[in-house]
Amino acid sequence: MRRVLTADRMRAADRAAGEQFGMPSPLLMENAGRELAEVARALGSPGGRFLVVCGPGNNGGDGLVAARLLHAWGRRVTLVLVGPRDKLTPDSQRNLLALGPSGLEPQALGAVEEPRVGDVVVDAIFGTGLTRPPSGEFAKAIEHVRRWRAAGAKVVAADVPSGLHSDTGAPFEPCVEADATVTFGFLKQGQVLEPGATLCGEVRCVDIGIPAEAVEAHAGAEVFLVEEADARGAIAPRRSDTHKGTYGHVLVVAGSLGKSGAAALSALSALRAGAGLVTVATRAQVVESVLGHAPELMGWPLEDRGPLGRADLESLLAAAAQKDALVVGPGIPRGEETTALLGELLERVDVPVVLDADALNAVSTDLGVLRRAKGPVVLTPHPGEMSRLSGLPTKELQKDRVKVARDFARTHGVTLVLKGARTLIAHADGTVYVNPTGNPGMATGGTGDVLSGVLGALLAQGLKLPEAAWTAVYAHGLAGDLAAGRRGRLGLIASDVVKGLCSVWTRWER
Repeated sequence: MRRVLTADRMRAADRAAGEQFGMPSPLLMENAGRELAEVARALGSPGGRFLVVCGPGNNGGDGLVAARLLHAWGRRVTLVLVGPRDKLTPDSQRNLLALGPSGLEPQALGAVEEPRVGDVVVDAIFGTGLTRPPSGEFAKAIEHVRRWRAAGAKVVAADVPSGLHSDTGAPFEPCVEADATVTFGFLKQGQVLEPGATLCGEVRCVDIGIPAEAVEAHAGAEVFLVEEADARGAIAPRRSDTHKGTYGHVLVVAGSLGKSGAAALSALSALRAGAGLVTVATRAQVVESVLGHAPELMGWPLEDRGPLGRADLESLLAAAAQKDALVVGPGIPRGEETTALLGELLERVDVPVVLDADALNAVSTDLGVLRRAKGPVVLTPHPGEMSRLSGLPTKELQKDRVKVARDFARTHGVTLVLKGARTLIAHADGTVYVNPTGNPGMATGGTGDVLSGVLGALLAQGLKLPEAAWTAVYAHGLAGDLAAGRRGRLGLIASDVVKGLCSVWTRWER
């Protein structure tokens, strides 16, 4: 796991590094500038020029250090200083003065020679503190950087691309798009959330001397980026002295007329994710269609027809007996009594329950059922479903997905998987995990059903929350990435992701 910080926590860590751990700010700036210069030098061609564009803040000070070092290494450097010199921070002012012996003088933005292929632009205009759209000469400088990149120059951003909100990953207008971003000390939220992750290019997190204790001294709600080693390590290799009962029995409550595929995808995914047994509870007239997808599946016919309601409770309780996890929702027929049914079911089963699709729409009308649940509950909404759960317009909740997910999980005592580009996993204790896997080819019907099945299988095998959730999300996204590598993104379908799970387990030797 890699810790991810907000701008406020990063500033607190900077202060603590100096005040409590003896790392003065000028030394941190020198270290940051050196790392920035090293990355810029590696990206440039042997005869390439370096254009370093600095703002008045400490981010600009990092750029001034980089300019001095690149010049000292014999590279051709042009320096641009944006904003009045009397607004420079003290550390930046010292580094501007330090350029004196080199003869490197700031140039006017309009007088700079156009960069070309092989050149590198170092963007050090704004750092993590930007909270409003750039304007005036700062906006003009960002537009210049964008034009130079379009002309073929590489762009290296210091900490975050100028114009990007460091906490949400949302770009202001204008905003730099970087080929590489050198981030200092720790990852920032805006670098691991979309669209910031794309705008940052390759993110290189470098050590500039801020100890981990400086972050821990200023505790806050934690955010972590899940890495492959974390997900792989969460799933133990199988022992030779085990049997199907060792790996749990999942009950999938899913499917209806015209939507038997949703039940099949979820159930098949549970099998492909290692569950020892999988039973599908669905309307009697749908059972045969679901089981036709795989002879390994078992069926539990729910008599009657129409939406799920209170009359189905006893049958579902009987189906849930001796099961290790439940997945409820993909393709279910929802009606006026479905919310009450789910509430009573949650109150009476003590195993983990994954709520997806129409189960989410049902509980959105009475969120109190979540707090009354007897066992752990996981919700897996896409943004539209999250809008119904939270009461926020989709556009509004997308502005700060971390906060929305964290607040919901804390308020209702659940684990929330907020799907989308960079899916978030928020636990009831306020911790949020960011998943880096997955691709646009997975934006197709049924991939969410696959995820719910994988999650149900891992819970049935004994993984606890939130570990089971972030492991399932990572594996599901990686399965999609591997499938896209073979089939492309355009024609990717959910059943390809199911097959991709086998590639994940092969890769992980599981």
